[in-house]
Amino acid sequence: MTGPVSGVGASQAAAAAAATATATSSVDRSDQMGKDTFLQLLVAQMRYQDPGNPTSTTEFMSQTATFSQVEKLEEIASQNASLLSLQRSLSAGALVGHTVSWTGEDGTTRTGSVSSVRFSGNEPTAVVAGTEVPLGRLTEISLPA
Repeated sequence: MTGPVSGVGASQAAAAAAATATATSSVDRSDQMGKDTFLQLLVAQMRYQDPGNPTSTTEFMSQTATFSQVEKLEEIASQNASLLSLQRSLSAGALVGHTVSWTGEDGTTRTGSVSSVRFSGNEPTAVVAGTEVPLGRLTEISLPA
């Protein structure tokens, strides 16, 4: 059964603030192997192979091709992260002069005109009447009056 929704309390405002935290452009996962691990396994396989029954050339070429694919995928991921950063910067710069609304730390909706944009840290911040507002907290953007 559903119940009524209560107003925004202190804990809900904190949860809302956490939900609008900045996103990162890279992911470090310890459960996945990178190209270094793959290369170490390939070298170990070659070092300890049976001399009487060596690895076939087609299998070796297949593993080398897989290694090349892993390198290229890492390169593409790095390029995508750079493009995302550039896109965020361009989008943030376009906000100067626009009227924006955002939810403040106390849960109230605030409105003002973006005077400048700062690019320090992971995410650009809009400066509205001296207050730095992360782009992820903006709820509305309107054309300048």
